[in-house]
Amino acid sequence: MRPLCILVMAIFVLSCNQKNTSETNTLQTYFSYPDSIESGGVRLIPIQTPVGNFKVWTKRFGNNPKIKILLLHGGPAMTHEYMECFETFFQREGFEFYEYDQLGSYYSDQPKDSSLWTTERFVEEVEQVRKAIHADSSNFYVLGNSWGGILAMEYALKYQKNMKALLVANMVASAPEYARYAEEVLSKQMKPEVLAEIKLLEAKKDFKNPRYMELLMPNFYHEHLCRLQEWPDGVNRAFKHANEEIYTMMQGPSEFGISGRLANWDIKSRLKEIAIPTLMIGAKHDTMDPKAMEAQSKLVQKGTFLYCPNGSHLSMWDDQKVFMNGVIQFVKNVDQNK
Repeated sequence: MRPLCILVMAIFVLSCNQKNTSETNTLQTYFSYPDSIESGGVRLIPIQTPVGNFKVWTKRFGNNPKIKILLLHGGPAMTHEYMECFETFFQREGFEFYEYDQLGSYYSDQPKDSSLWTTERFVEEVEQVRKAIHADSSNFYVLGNSWGGILAMEYALKYQKNMKALLVANMVASAPEYARYAEEVLSKQMKPEVLAEIKLLEAKKDFKNPRYMELLMPNFYHEHLCRLQEWPDGVNRAFKHANEEIYTMMQGPSEFGISGRLANWDIKSRLKEIAIPTLMIGAKHDTMDPKAMEAQSKLVQKGTFLYCPNGSHLSMWDDQKVFMNGVIQFVKNVDQNK
């Protein structure tokens, strides 16, 4: 073998060894948590409230001091389970992220004091979770979907000094606007006879009638919530485990708008106060007006808009590639100060 060939082979072998060592070190670092007892990343975080102390369920994935993403599920009082789809995508990128059941949700404590179920109280809960995961303005990303989007925006308005970036998926900044869109646009897309029967059941407040869900599932949920023919297991489990008492108290029993404590919620005029990089995500078939989501991206100071042409309210599932690619690129851009 010629000396030059030997040199080339030596360089190639050395390069491969360095690459393998680098990858091994990265994996060891990524999956190394400073826990005395390893529990698969699950941790119950203590939360202080005006009516007592409780615990909320969290699950950590990865170790990345540059990027810590907290996922805020919808509802209110759904669960982290429908957000499990982030696991493969975010781990491939080496992001550190947290699944999290908010207080009152299935895997966390479920106190009965109704005074707990306010946006303001939930904001303080998120701040306590942030401190517990040791996130700060250099690395803390908050991604909220649906009600989680409300919570994420409210949190940013009070605590953006502790954040790196904000991601709002499928949630407009005004409950009255959401209600109008549902009534004036979405309801008119339904068959008149189906809508009439739904309205009759709602007028009678007969929300527990099995017929109500029989009508909503094919005519509303499969059109505007998740358009996959067969719903993912995580979505089904989240529905199964939803805390209906809290959901009804805050959202209301009807899917056509909001009639609970959030009925008059509106922070659209305050979006201009949000100065951190912000991604607004809208979808063609969503329960939220995608044009409103795009407008919101222009109301914040450093906004970007992601449109999912095949998605609905859970576009992380039914327009997954567009959603995940857009979210990942946004996080990388913020991390690289682009």
